[in-house]
This record gives sequence, structure tokens and C-alpha cells, in this order.
Amino acid sequence: MSFLTCEPISLERLVSQAAATDLGGTCSFLGTVRRGPEDGDVTGIEYSGYEAMLEAECARMIAEVEARWPGARVALQHRLGLVATGEASVGIVVAAAHRAAAFEACRYLIEAVKARAPIWKRELRADGTTTWVDPSGHTVSAGPR
Repeated sequence: MSFLTCEPISLERLVSQAAATDLGGTCSFLGTVRRGPEDGDVTGIEYSGYEAMLEAECARMIAEVEARWPGARVALQHRLGLVATGEASVGIVVAAAHRAAAFEACRYLIEAVKARAPIWKRELRADGTTTWVDPSGHTVSAGPR
């Protein structure tokens, strides 16, 4: 399965990919596009990336989780294209023998995705302006759409 999609993320599908009867702890994370007061009037985010590199990096990150938490099963999916406010842009599910490992592995993976995935974000605002957001979290105004 590809780690990338232009379709809405299905948490049920991710859970079914990670679930196993011998794993008692399942942790999920959905990162959603927000319209917080500090973000301005964001109506959506356009996600783009170097897909071949992104697929390879996601596979490496999952392999790291599986090596660090033996027996854990991982499902990851990231959206590309326009994602509206309130919709999920990334979904992660980790199943492990116990809850502590599931939580730790899930946290490790989202932090790795944020730091290493070659994904670019352009925030769209209600006033017609756009802002590119780099991986460090800095924003650069890009003007009208």
C-alpha cells in the first residue's frame, strides 16, 4: 500500500492494517488542518511532495519503528493535494503488545514524519492569500492565490 493518498484518510482502514490478535495496545493519531487564532483564517492546505522520495522515507521510518519496538505493526498515510480545514492530512496507527509501546512508537513516528518527510505545505486563507510553511514551522507570505 502507498503511504500517500489524495483521498480522505480512513482511520478504520489504518486500524485494520495494524491490528493483530496478539497486540493489546493500539494508538492512533490524526493530524488535521486547523483554523486556530494563531494561524489566521486558514481554509485549507495544499500538500505536495517528491513522491518517490517520500514513499522511501516513510518506509525507512516505519522500519525504524518496527526495529525499535519489535512486534509492533504500523500503518501510515499522508494526504497530498488540497485538504480542507477539519480534514485529516496524516494518519498513523501503531499496534503493540502493550499500550506504552504503542503510544511511544506512535509519537516517535509523527515526530519523524514532521522532521523528515519531504512534504511542502501551502496554507490557503479566506482572504485569498497563501502562505508557504517550511518544515521548521516558519511561514513566508506568498500573496494572492
